[in-house]
Amino acid sequence: MSDSLERSTKINSLKEPVVKRLCEVLDKSSTKGWRKLGEIVGNDRRFKVSSDDMEMCSLKVLELEGSPSLMLLRLMGERGCTTGHLMDYLQTLGNSEALQCLKPPALQILIQPQSVSIICGHNLRLSCHAVGKSPVQYQWFKSKEEVPNSFSPDLVISPVQMKDAGFYICRVNCGDAFEFSHWAQVDVLNVTLCYGQSYHFLDGRQKVVIQPQSQRLHVGEDLQLECGAVGRPIPRYQWHRNGVPIPNSTKRKLMIPHVMQEQQGRYRCEISSSSERMWTNEVDVVIAPRISVQISGAMECSEDDIYAIGEGSNEFFLNSIPEQLYATDKVALLIGNLSYQNHPQLKAPMVDVYDLTNLLRQLNFKVVSLLDLTESEMRNAVDEFLLLLHKGVYGLLYYAGHGYENYGNSFMVPVDAPNPYRSANCLCVQSILKLMQEKETDLNVFLLDMCRKRNIHDDSTSNVVLRVTANIVFGYATCQDAEAFELSSTGFTNGVFVKFLKKRLLDDEKITVVLDRVAEDMGQFDATKGKQALEIRSSLSERRALTDPILPGDSADLAHAHSRQWAKAHELPESMCLNFDCGAQIKLGFAAEFSNVLVIYTHIVKKPTDMSFCQAHVTDFSQDLDVDPKLMNRETPEETGIYLLSSSLPQHCLYTRLSSLQKLREELVFTVCLQGTFTAMDDDHPIHWTKSVNIGKPLIARLDLHRAMRRNSCLQTCLMPHSPSHSPCHSPGPEHRHHLYHGSHQAQDYNRLSPQHRYLDIGEHLQGAVGGCGDIYYENLSQCRYDPPYTSGGLSSSPGRLSIPIETTDDINELQTVFINSLQLQPQ
Repeated sequence: MSDSLERSTKINSLKEPVVKRLCEVLDKSSTKGWRKLGEIVGNDRRFKVSSDDMEMCSLKVLELEGSPSLMLLRLMGERGCTTGHLMDYLQTLGNSEALQCLKPPALQILIQPQSVSIICGHNLRLSCHAVGKSPVQYQWFKSKEEVPNSFSPDLVISPVQMKDAGFYICRVNCGDAFEFSHWAQVDVLNVTLCYGQSYHFLDGRQKVVIQPQSQRLHVGEDLQLECGAVGRPIPRYQWHRNGVPIPNSTKRKLMIPHVMQEQQGRYRCEISSSSERMWTNEVDVVIAPRISVQISGAMECSEDDIYAIGEGSNEFFLNSIPEQLYATDKVALLIGNLSYQNHPQLKAPMVDVYDLTNLLRQLNFKVVSLLDLTESEMRNAVDEFLLLLHKGVYGLLYYAGHGYENYGNSFMVPVDAPNPYRSANCLCVQSILKLMQEKETDLNVFLLDMCRKRNIHDDSTSNVVLRVTANIVFGYATCQDAEAFELSSTGFTNGVFVKFLKKRLLDDEKITVVLDRVAEDMGQFDATKGKQALEIRSSLSERRALTDPILPGDSADLAHAHSRQWAKAHELPESMCLNFDCGAQIKLGFAAEFSNVLVIYTHIVKKPTDMSFCQAHVTDFSQDLDVDPKLMNRETPEETGIYLLSSSLPQHCLYTRLSSLQKLREELVFTVCLQGTFTAMDDDHPIHWTKSVNIGKPLIARLDLHRAMRRNSCLQTCLMPHSPSHSPCHSPGPEHRHHLYHGSHQAQDYNRLSPQHRYLDIGEHLQGAVGGCGDIYYENLSQCRYDPPYTSGGLSSSPGRLSIPIETTDDINELQTVFINSLQLQPQ
């Protein structure tokens, strides 16, 4: 194998994986990327790249392909540029990582092991073949354990037993270089065969060997259906009810806890592979109504009104109109994190939180809406949210921002999370649920608008033990091990989840029915089809809806105290008029954009007749607040960053936006400065008058979220134990600050509302973010709400993330992380 590709090869002839890797490197670098490469090539008369060409490349971020580097390489290739020329340019550029992309690997795996479903007692064979510069050696693993005596390209287990089911991977060594194969899942089915019956699938064709069985259940019981097929590659499953696919039901075993009567019907499973599709038998699932009575005498009723459990039984189930359900109160905490210090900036959470706030208030929810919270602020905000909960309350938590999911636990990432982050730096949603359960709430709704990819730097396991309650609803913006996307446009748009959720949120339906309809709407959205799908998890046994009326319970005094606590965080300062010695009068007004964002506007009410010029502005704010002096006292709300509230504000004022009120430690004191000139003055220099104004602690500042975290707060249950090899502390060097999909992200001062700086092609890079060009026919995807920390060296000795088979990504991702962590502890 040569050390580099042939120098005479035209770059248009480079293989797609090489071009893809090269574009990723050039797109992510700000100092040694495609722009600098274009400047170098532009100085070469042979392949001159003009400024118009560079502008055309930069506009590619607005298209689905979304790679300026790819456009630049195509232009160079069309003008005859060879690999040798490109290597010289990259050498001048000083980008060694890009140069490495043009060198073939020292070791290459040609045949990957395939996942397989097999019957117990048959023979199993997994194959992995590789070539290298020197002889190669093989070692097979099952999960993270070495398989004894497995040093050949073929792993043979004869006969295979139930204990052999699991996930396998092969490590191939060639000198100092080594690679890992794809993961392969082995599913062993325990099937009892009739005499003389056998299944042969050496041809790889799949066959159904386990059929589902009809069932009759009562409301509230658990439904379990099972099917199974043998074949290679391992079959994919999709359950259907009454001919309609059931969302998030893609396992061999279908489990629906606490079934409702509307879930009865005819069930069957579609089993498919890349080349064929087949169906199981269709079976009936009958679910009897939930109201039971004992009948000892004669009773007149119609056949439609009553069902007997069994022949000779005197216990019956009656159909009845469900009674109206009530909440003793309704409380919502909405958090949107977008201005991350060490991770990619987001845009949609601000719009999403704003829209949901307005909708939930229409449903009589007490809403606390917060933007850009640090870890301690998030934990304290959750504590305050919990104080508003008591028996019978409907509690709703919405979060939009970066996140991840490990071992079934969801983690919300604060804006100050380090890179990389682990569970100790984040908030565990299941821990918050545990605390909500202790409040005896009647409904707990979690709407998580974040990614659910595995965090390879977090090997902690759950220590959260939840009670079994029939009042929990999770609405995930995306499926397990998948990403949630924003929509890219020139204005401000919702994320994909809220785009459809806000159309259904006011529906007078059970909350799970509302989310089901949102899932159906999202499924018809072309821009995210096959990339993002709503997942619903629920144990809700009653028909509880967000529209249910509020009926205070026995603890009315407690509810009143909680209402005062909520109102405390939403009291706006009263408008005031300031009179100056010159005779001018200034009106000072206030508005709340969010619970931690205050808008101040000044308006000249009265101006002396002899004053030719008069203007008032505010200044001297506490350094605790996030206030850019350049964005203060602007003539339009939009100029100061007030986009969502602008239509509700009075006109002809000067506007100032104060964000991060939760950081305010003292009462908010600022100066109103009036400047003016008089017609009788000989010069045009204005005269200044000032007044100091104290408005106390406005909005959420009253709750002191900046304080140190209290003992016995949600901190105690949100933290997860770490393995001895990973400390919650972080001190990654510069080489560790590479984002897995978006390149290097050192702490940059992005404008909070500026368009995203880079997009990846969703068609070719499904795990990245996507660029967009408005929303005429497509609203293209932008930033993905996931920021998995990536260390360039950490994965070099571990199985690659891109080697995950699509049939079982959720299971294999989790296994892969455990396996990687175990290998990092072992000497090679």
